[in-house]
Amino acid sequence: MVEPREQQGEHTSGAASARRFAAGPPPSAFLAAHPPDQTVAGPQGPATFDPLKLCIFATIALLGWVFGPLALLVFASVGFAGYWRARRAGLTRSRCYLRDTRLVLAYLGVLAVAGLVGVVVTVLGWLGVPGPGWWGLP
Repeated sequence: MVEPREQQGEHTSGAASARRFAAGPPPSAFLAAHPPDQTVAGPQGPATFDPLKLCIFATIALLGWVFGPLALLVFASVGFAGYWRARRAGLTRSRCYLRDTRLVLAYLGVLAVAGLVGVVVTVLGWLGVPGPGWWGLP
């Protein structure tokens, strides 16, 4: 009969496991050596492309459609704050399509202003306040 692990002396405590984990390479080194795989094994064998980013884009578009200019204002503001903090910490190039963080900050700033204008126009419309003709309201 095989003895349980605790009786064989193989059981490690939580503290020992934490020390073993902390002594190993940092998670960033593991991720650098093992980039995320965008494929999923299919039932027939070989891996197929997983369009996860397209699902993410569709979800963000849905949130934008449901919440309108408020969602744009929130997402742009959060993105601007994140890039501002990263730029102050020394980030000058981004994986964003615009690459230069100054361009990304300008883009997110313009989006935040557009979201703010959209929120103001929407609230004024709810309140029945007539707006100037340049935004198309009577």
